[in-house]
Amino acid sequence: MRGYRRSWATPDLLAAVTLLVIAVPEQLATSRLAGMPPITGFYAFVAGTVVFALLGSNPQMSVGADSTIAPLFAVGISHLASAGSPRYVDLVGILAVMVGVLVALVGLLRLGWIAEFLTAPIITGFLAGVAVIIVVHQLPDLFGLPAANGSTLHRIGVVAAHLGDTKGWALGIGAAVLAIVVAAERVDRRLPGALVGLIGSTLVVGVLGLQAHGVAVLGTLAHGTPRLGLFGLSWSALRGVAPIAAVVALVVVSQSAATTRAFADQGGYQVDVGRDFLGIGAGNIVAGLVGSFPVNASPPRTAAVASVSGRTQASGLGAAAALVALVPAAGLLKDVPLTTLAAVLIFIATRIFHVRDLRAIARFDRFELGLAVITMLTVALVGVEQGIGVAVGLAILDRTRLSARPQLHVLGRIPGTTSWAPLSSEEHATQVPGVLVVLFATPLWYANAVHFRTELEASRTRALGTSELVVLDALGMSDIDYTGARTLGEVLDELDRDHVAFAVARAGQHVRESLSRSGLLERIGEDHFFSSVDEAVTGLGPKSPRP
Repeated sequence: MRGYRRSWATPDLLAAVTLLVIAVPEQLATSRLAGMPPITGFYAFVAGTVVFALLGSNPQMSVGADSTIAPLFAVGISHLASAGSPRYVDLVGILAVMVGVLVALVGLLRLGWIAEFLTAPIITGFLAGVAVIIVVHQLPDLFGLPAANGSTLHRIGVVAAHLGDTKGWALGIGAAVLAIVVAAERVDRRLPGALVGLIGSTLVVGVLGLQAHGVAVLGTLAHGTPRLGLFGLSWSALRGVAPIAAVVALVVVSQSAATTRAFADQGGYQVDVGRDFLGIGAGNIVAGLVGSFPVNASPPRTAAVASVSGRTQASGLGAAAALVALVPAAGLLKDVPLTTLAAVLIFIATRIFHVRDLRAIARFDRFELGLAVITMLTVALVGVEQGIGVAVGLAILDRTRLSARPQLHVLGRIPGTTSWAPLSSEEHATQVPGVLVVLFATPLWYANAVHFRTELEASRTRALGTSELVVLDALGMSDIDYTGARTLGEVLDELDRDHVAFAVARAGQHVRESLSRSGLLERIGEDHFFSSVDEAVTGLGPKSPRP
């Protein structure tokens, strides 16, 4: 709040009201998605918002319950305890604290680069898989059917088998709320379509007595003071929760980094990503200690703050204060239809299933589309941890495949200059007879060493005239490992047998140190290292007129 200006009060107040009308239905819906008591969604929003305002750096980012991570830990924790049971609530609180510690450590130790292993296609596929999980989990409430458990395919099968038992009023209310939310979104994102749908459907159910017609409602909310502390803490609980916490923390770090950077660029202000991780991590710890569940940065709520020009975290604090004031009146929400919350969550799912991104990935590269699809299907049908693990493994394998088969460029001199360029990209570049200049613009390591040797031999075969000199342009060769050095030594053996000279141009200090450790620096000779390709060719190449 340092340097706060009076002119910021009005946009911050408007942003606070906007956040409040979004948060009430969204946090209720997300708490249900998380398998937690409804009131805990409000506690999550307050804890995440207040703590981030104290410790974070982004003035616009909103932190609270998030529908991206809710199904992740709900599915995982449900394997350890029945959803909604006291044991389940205890484990979710422990999970929130563990997630908070991990995210805070990422911020303190500057380990945000870990999230970079989740490439854009993986994130797109991951979110699409989460969207499928959200929709499938909400289908029973939307159709007024009994709750289903088990895998995604099993849940779909149960819903399909009981479609004949659909409650018309429940489906009608859900469809109407979904239509209101979609219409409000298209007209103006600032319109509180979800809140209008929640209030309207609650009034309709209460006035018409639709519970008697099969419309299930939220029921009485336990809205006393938060339960402070951790319960059911044990080594077995920590062991069971730890893998889930690691996955949730990775997603929180990824989404939070993307959110804070995107809105900082859009708003033209500076952020400290490490501080933001610390703020979100601490928010998770507090959320767990007040009996709630993990929190995350929310791109939609942050966008809502930015859209009304909210300037500082005063907007979030104002919304949190108003929500605390409304908690005693939470009993009025007992007639909220479950189908309404299902409709809100299904709408949120459509927002994170990015069809345009999938199309763009497909146009760019089919392999990366495959990564996205595999991630989506594995997350949706097998499990979140398995989906992320498989996708990251495939992405690393793909990068290894590409780096193991880099192109060896043959360079030619540009007439009338001392510049050299790849023959494949510069039509005027020409080879100097008897000289082969190659550029291997990547580290020489065990995965591509054999490929380097094979490509060099092929280039010698295709070279203009009999090679008397081979020059390696090492500008892009940032490193040589033991296998690479040994392979380069074998190349030197072949060149020695054929009486071909060898020189290195533009080698960096790290490469020279690697060659020195392997003994190749002494073998090649200091007088065969040059600061440019042209110096190497002029000094060691055939003495002929320059073209």
